[in-house]
Order: sequence, then C-alpha cells, then structure tokens
Amino acid sequence: MKFLPSLVLLLSLAPSLFAQEAANSDSKTKHEYQSDVARLRKIVIESLYSHREVFLRELISNANDAIEKLRLTALKDKTIWDGVAPLNITLKLHKDSDEDTGRLVITDTGIGMSPQELSANLGTLAKSGTSEFLAKADSSSSSGNLIGAFGLGFYASFLVADKVYVASLPPATPANPNPEQHVFSSSSDEPSFEVYKDPRGNTLGRGTEITLILKKDALEYTDEENVKKLVSKHSGFASSFPIYLFTSKVEEQPIPQDDMDAPAEEKVETPKSDDEEMTLEDTTEKPAESAEVKMRNVTVEEWVHLNDQPPLWQRDAKEVTDDEYKNFYKATFKQYADPVLWHHFKGDSGPVSFKALIYVPESLPEDYWQSPLAASQDTRLMVKRVLITSDFGEHKLPKWISWAKVLIDADDLPLNVSRETLQNNRFLKQIKNIVVTQFIKAMTKISEEDPERYTNILKNYNHVLKLGVIETAVEGKSGNRDKLAALTRWDTTLRKNISLQEYIDSRKEGQTQIYFLANIGQSTENMRHSVFVEKLMARGYEVILMTDTMDEIFVGNLRTYGSMRFQDAAKKGLEYGDEDKEKEKAEMDKFKEDYKPLVSFFVNSTKEAIKDVVISNRLVTSPCAIVVDSFGYSANMEKLLASHGKKTALQDYATKQKVLEINPRSPLIERLLKRIMALAEDENERDKEEEAELTEVANILIDGALIRSGFEVMESNIFFERVDRALRRSLGVSETAKTEVDVEPAPPQAAAPPQEVEEPSMDPNDFIEMKDFKDSLQPEMQRTFGTPRVKEEGKGAPMRFDANKLRDMAGGDTEKMERIAEDIAKQLSAAKLQEEASEEAQPEAIKHEEL
Repeated sequence: MKFLPSLVLLLSLAPSLFAQEAANSDSKTKHEYQSDVARLRKIVIESLYSHREVFLRELISNANDAIEKLRLTALKDKTIWDGVAPLNITLKLHKDSDEDTGRLVITDTGIGMSPQELSANLGTLAKSGTSEFLAKADSSSSSGNLIGAFGLGFYASFLVADKVYVASLPPATPANPNPEQHVFSSSSDEPSFEVYKDPRGNTLGRGTEITLILKKDALEYTDEENVKKLVSKHSGFASSFPIYLFTSKVEEQPIPQDDMDAPAEEKVETPKSDDEEMTLEDTTEKPAESAEVKMRNVTVEEWVHLNDQPPLWQRDAKEVTDDEYKNFYKATFKQYADPVLWHHFKGDSGPVSFKALIYVPESLPEDYWQSPLAASQDTRLMVKRVLITSDFGEHKLPKWISWAKVLIDADDLPLNVSRETLQNNRFLKQIKNIVVTQFIKAMTKISEEDPERYTNILKNYNHVLKLGVIETAVEGKSGNRDKLAALTRWDTTLRKNISLQEYIDSRKEGQTQIYFLANIGQSTENMRHSVFVEKLMARGYEVILMTDTMDEIFVGNLRTYGSMRFQDAAKKGLEYGDEDKEKEKAEMDKFKEDYKPLVSFFVNSTKEAIKDVVISNRLVTSPCAIVVDSFGYSANMEKLLASHGKKTALQDYATKQKVLEINPRSPLIERLLKRIMALAEDENERDKEEEAELTEVANILIDGALIRSGFEVMESNIFFERVDRALRRSLGVSETAKTEVDVEPAPPQAAAPPQEVEEPSMDPNDFIEMKDFKDSLQPEMQRTFGTPRVKEEGKGAPMRFDANKLRDMAGGDTEKMERIAEDIAKQLSAAKLQEEASEEAQPEAIKHEEL
C-alpha cells in the first residue's frame, strides 16, 4: 500500500500546527503592504464578495491551479514529478475543546512556492503566479485548465479567518536541488505580512498547506457536513483532481477476548490518488465464537472523497449511460424522481465554447402556475467547472421554461475580480436562446423517434408548450413560436393527441382553415355535440377541440400555422373551400327574402341581447345559435375575462358583438315564421296577446341559443319566468294562478340579549367506563378506539365518558358518537401528557374541566 508522504505527515501535524510561531523573530522577514494595496485588500475582504462562503471555492480553485501547473511543467521537466505520486487536495477541520476557536487546513500536492514567490504571489494584490505562468507557457499547450488570479482569490480567506498561515515547498529542480519549506503569515487587521523558514522542516514533501485561524462567527466551517455541502455546491466539479475531507466517527466493534481492557483504538484510512484504489486491511483478530460478544466504541478516521461525481458533461454523450445521466441529475439538482428527458450537447457562442446538459423533470414545481414570474435557480453557469452563478437577473429563462434543470460549462469567460459575475453579460443573453433552441431540438427528436414516450411527457408539459407559444409571440420570435406550436398535441372531433401538422396533412381538398372550438372545462365528448360543429362533422371535416384556459389565447397569438389560418367554429368567417358560391348566394337570397318578417321581429324584440340576426348556413338540426363577429369575444373568452374582474371599455364592446343565426330549415323556425306572418300588418289591428306570446317565444329562443352556445343569459330570473309561463300555457295552467303560501312568520324581536345557559351538573353515575362504551357499540367499530390512557382524576385510571351527553351530541348516531369520543380521548390524552411532563415545575396536577 502506497502512502502520500505529505498526507502521512499531516496526521501528526495537529500538535505543532502553530509551530510557525515558534520561530525566532530574527529569522522572519516582515513586509509592509503598500498603502494602495492595503486599501484594496480591505475592499476585497469587506466588499468584493457577496457571500463569504465562496472563500472555500477560491482556495480549492487555487489548489487545482497549483496541481495543474505542476502537471504541465512536468511535461517538460520530468524531474519535478514522476507521474506516479498522487495529485490531490485535502481538507482537515479542527474545533478546539473550548468551542471558541477553530482551524481549517487546505493542502495540495501541487507546484509549491519559494519564499520569493510567496511574497510576490500572496503579498501583492491580484499578482497572479498563474497568469505569469500562462504568459510564459507555450501557446500550443491548450490542455491547461487554469482558473484565475491566485493572489486575489487567496485574500478571500480573510472573509472567515483572523489569521492565515501558508506553508509551501516547491519541488526539487537542478537549479534548486534542496528547496526549503517556508511560511507566509498575515492577519486580517495588520498592514503587513511575514515570510520565514518553516521551523517544522520540510513536512509537505511538495505543495502548499493553508491554515485558516477562523473567526468566532465562522466556526460553522469546522462542521464536516457544512463543508461537504459547500464543496458540493461550489467545487464539486471545479477540480480535475480528487478532493478529500478528513472525518471521524464512532463505531461499535466487538472486543477481542484477549484484549477486553484495551483502550479504544483509532483506525485511519489514507486518501487515495486519483487513479489508485486504496484498501485497508483489518488486522484485528476476530473474537472467538461465544454466547455473548462484548462491544466497544472505536473512533474510525477516514478520508472521504468529496468530488467523486465525475463531470459527466465533459464526456462524450455516446459513452454516458442512462443510469449515469439519472444519477447525476438526482445528485446535482437534489431530485428524487428520474428525469423524463435529458439533452447533452456542446456548442460555440462566438469565441466561447461550452458544454451543457438540459434535464426535463418528471413534473412541474408545485407552485409553478401560482407565480406569474420565472424565479428558477436551476440554470447554472460554470466556468471551467467552477460555479459562477445561478441568478441571471433580467436574462433569466422565460416563465414557460423556467422549470428546466440546466448546467452550462464554458471554457473561458471574462469574470469580474470576485469571479462571481461576468464582466460582459453578452453570453448571459445568449444562454436563454441556447437553452430554448436546444430544448426544442430535444423535444422534436423524441416526438419523432418515440411518440409513446413523448405522449407521456406531454401529460405534464403540453400546457407549458402552449405558454411558450404565447410568450415567444409576445417577444416577436416567430421561429421558436412555430417550432413550439409543432410540439403541441390536440384532441379533435375525429382523433386524439394529434399535432397541428397531422391536422394539415389530413385536410380536405380546398380547405384553407384550421377549424377549432374552444370551451373551458368542457369534455371533448360534450363539445362534439355543440351546435357549432354539427355541420362540420356532418360533412366529415375535422375540428380541433380546445378545453384549456389558455388555448384560445394560444390561437390568438399563433393565428396561422403552415399555410392555413385558424378559424373559430363559433365565429363568423367559416369557409369550407368547396362552396358553389353562385348557387349558395341564390339560395341565401331566397331565404333572406322569405324570412325577412321573422328577422325584423327578432331584431325588434331582442335588440338589447344581440347585435344582428342572419340566416345561417352552418346549422343542421338546431333552430338557432349565437355566434360572434370577428372582433367579438367567444363564450370561452368571455368566461376567462369575467374571472379577472372589472371589464374595460374594449371588453364591453367585444361582448356586444353577438349575432343570432337562425336555421331556415328548422321546423320550429318555419312555424314561428308562419305565426309572425299571420299577425296583422297594422299594429292597431294586431292580436296583442298573440304578439306578446311570440315575443316571449323569441326571447326564450335567444336565451336558449345563448346557453346552447356557451354564453350566460343576461337575466337568469327573467329567463326562468318565461320558461315557467310557456310551460303553464302548454299544460293549460292559467298564467295568473298563484301558489298557495302558508309560511309561519318569525317571532318578534327579542327584548334582551340571550342569557347564558348553565351546564347541568354531572353525577358520577352518569359516566360510563370507556370499555363499557366501546362494548355498547357494534363490534366492527371497537377497532377504531385506542387503549385508554387517562381519566379526569388519577393516573392510569380508565377514561370515562358521559354516555348520555355523547348520544345527545351525536343525535343517536353511533358512528358519530364514536368519532366524538375518539376526538375527546385524543385531546385529553395530549393534555394529560403535558401535565405529567410539567409535574416537577408544578407539583399540583392540572385539573381538566369535566366533560
């Protein structure tokens, strides 16, 4: 088994963690910060970072830089690294026994620094050893993966630390065959730093060790679980090299028979290299078989691999299995259910190359439709595997796709000095378009390759796609609008779950319109019997049935699809495409002439409810229907707008664009025409009762047409009174006959407020035991009662109930008696338990009210 020298030495480091301070002050070199540098350093500590937890991200990123720098240098000089010694980053936490101070130690096995480099890279703000190294590196070495300015990121340490020690040892080289380990030390409130030889000697072997003396309000960073979460959040994929955390836990283990009195042992596992699996053999002798095995607590210390989840998006999509995609999704986005779809891609946006993953969750967030604005934090932008932001501000994804789980990793982006935001937000603007485009691409592919799976996805996302059409239309992006519309699916009068393209492919010869009918909340079966589709269905035309709230808004924003225009079957303008216009015109002209008296009568009788009366060519069996003008609101839209409160002037105008269409072939309409024509032309000679009856019939027809067409009648009470009178006439009941009423009036107003009624005193004999009460019920009801726990007086006594009062409360219903008794039992049990828990504080038992 191969051990890393620096890590083995680290285990014995605790007793001498502050040996740096033991060095003679004469051996230390003290450096004063320049005034400008000191001022800027203060800004870094106090103002630059919005969240102080990012200090760990910065230090891990710097450690990764140091190891990467070693790896690249070794390509030209193999003496500094043999290619075998492990390359990794370790974290060790120390919380002192007084719980008032703590330390966090971060160690890497990277390139290390000489004392001159410690002063230059750490003592000068934003002086970057990494940047200088890249400037000197061969321009062809594009394999480098260096994140940023080491000096600046290092000062994030002072967000949580009062003092920082940096011990570093560079590798041996021909120019420096015997390097020595030096320490850089600085305090957050001092204007100077020191660099001196490490009195402990060369403990690291190679690399850098940063010891943070934590502030009192930063001791949370000595908690193992907290540090694990921070590494997972900010740096889970930031390093190409393994990150280990030293942990300890207590386990129960059997005591060997020959070592019963031995003290608790400590078992330590050493961190593994990135390409080496370590095994730890347990040499403790197993206890001999015995009737009784004694146990003892053993402290087990081990190195836990924190970034064992590989950066999956960096791999070739063809090499990643479905299970790997699912596990990565659950681990990264903290989800329990598998995603229903994912899309793994790479691309370029100008000079920026990136790789990305888009996941479609099993379902939408529970509060998705309650919030009008997008507020997702699940679009994560990373730069070289370091999380930069998940808050895109004004450039966030639109509402319709804000639920998506997205991870984008760019190769390089210009970051601000705190590495928390981009210097140029142009790429942020592009991310929205990239995600939307790639999502549409993924959905289109699955709809074509696996229609059954796509149908299951749409159970939760069909509404979202419709919202996407509406939002993209508002943004003026017609390309995405049409692509999203192609992904939607619809039920029709003939088929289920078809696309708009499938509808167009099945159109009749000469058909230029996409027929649809919208009605919120109606079943498609009921809509197939609507007056508006009866002729379309009779002729064999297909009509899309829209039942969702936003469907009509969807059509209003889309207007056309392909070469066809949407046409509401409930509005004027419906065309079949095969009309014989001359023949139909002649026929309609004849009907108009014949029915002119009836049309005039309807107009005069119902001008408040409708705008116009016309002869219909869409009705087959129904006598009449209400349609709206092209600029009017359908019944579906009226309901939708009515749910939002006060009408605007435009809405009021649109709701008055109703047109009554009458069917000239309906026997009812034909009969009504004959009776209208029988009325005398001279108003003075007309039969007033006949005219009143026909007017009422006309109003009933219009109200019925409103209801049949999905609208609300103007005055429902008047409508039902008209129907009542019509029924009286048909049954021979006088319209003036009144219902005999015999209603007893209420008593006079009370002279004084009601007096409180005293509860009757209870005789103990009125109570029955819980057992007796249960036995009095049916056997199958007894199972619902738990074991009685308390009684009004005395612990442990059976619970008792007033049987007479229970029967009164339940009205003699035994099931209701059972529920009441059970509720009372639970309440008394809870009260009694609370009483017992507070007996020490209050010796006298709390007395509950008698039932």
